[in-house]
Amino acid sequence: MSTGTTDWTDRLLEVDVGPVAHGGHCVARHEGRVVFVRHALPGERVRAVVTEDAGGSFCRADAVGVLHESPDRVEPACAWAGPGGCGGCDWQHATPAAQRALKAAVVAEQLARLAGIERDVVVEELPGGALDWRTRMRMAVTDDGRPGLRAHRSHEVLPVGDCPIAAPGALAPVLERTWTPTAEVEVVRDAAGEVHAAELFEGARHPELGGGTAHEQAAGRDWALPPEAFWQVHPHAADAVVAAVLEGVGELEPGSCAWDLYGGAGLIAAPLAERVGAGGRVVLVESDPAATAAAGECLTDLPAVQVVRGRVEKVLAGDGAGRSSTHRNSLPGPPDVIVADPPRKGLGRRLAGELAQQGAARVVLVACDPAALARDVAALAEHGYRLDVLRAFDAFPMTHHVECVATLLGP
Repeated sequence: MSTGTTDWTDRLLEVDVGPVAHGGHCVARHEGRVVFVRHALPGERVRAVVTEDAGGSFCRADAVGVLHESPDRVEPACAWAGPGGCGGCDWQHATPAAQRALKAAVVAEQLARLAGIERDVVVEELPGGALDWRTRMRMAVTDDGRPGLRAHRSHEVLPVGDCPIAAPGALAPVLERTWTPTAEVEVVRDAAGEVHAAELFEGARHPELGGGTAHEQAAGRDWALPPEAFWQVHPHAADAVVAAVLEGVGELEPGSCAWDLYGGAGLIAAPLAERVGAGGRVVLVESDPAATAAAGECLTDLPAVQVVRGRVEKVLAGDGAGRSSTHRNSLPGPPDVIVADPPRKGLGRRLAGELAQQGAARVVLVACDPAALARDVAALAEHGYRLDVLRAFDAFPMTHHVECVATLLGP
């Protein structure tokens, strides 16, 4: 049949739920079309209401009734986690073990489909359980100034009294205040337990709570950085990622050169500097001024670290004026190893190719999006790099996100 003009919005379907898909939903089929169903689990039979339908080969739906229940199903910890509710969590209706299995299946499927790599994947649990972990949040504000969270795939703001995945104490001082309508509120609870909150409005950041410096602990060091600088959201993720990256980097000869791209405040650069020794070089490249300023202050005891502020693509081009990647005047090299922790979209094929041209024996990728990771692995494979070790961590329990560290060996 033709589906070009189909619109099933608000239609109630009864479907058998198939495998998990990337994005926090599962795949079902009805009358020849794919239905991406949230709040369901593989193997279930559910009644689902179609929430979005653009008239193509698929639509989106929420499971509103379970006719045949998976043994992995549990009662959600939050009343907002169901159909029509908050979009922050995807898997509160599944046991933590089932969540990790679902994420592992997604990583494996993306690698197979986008990189042609068949591999069993295990998502490792981090300490602390599935609740009370989120130390950094972005909240929206209602028209009457109340902070809340957005509904799934919507601009609607749901005022909340708390959030079960938020770190203890993170939201209390935020929820008791009134904020500028339609603004956003950036919330950070640091390792010392201090809450920092800033209002984001009309392109400006206005600090409202906290002392202006977030104190964190990871990689055997104390860190003092602006609250807005990037840091891992889960309190145990930073150490887990560092350990996996160092495992991927392996032993480095004294005097080696390592590149730490998208290096933030220096979380990975610090232990890399210890590996290369005083005669080596670690080049940290980061575009965020707050992060590079923090790196400059936190790593003063590590003279091997050189902090370069700028977009990775432009720094590799030398001056950003379109030179080829061989003109990397601002970066010492060639690198013996490259570590990259790019934004969610990944490196992209062009930048992956430019990194491959540097000739590093190993490239270690940190990624929170399995699809972007698989595309980057495939792009590096075009230049002779092969995936060696892959580790995955449940650094975002209750959500569909997963943190991966992939080590690729050069040709």
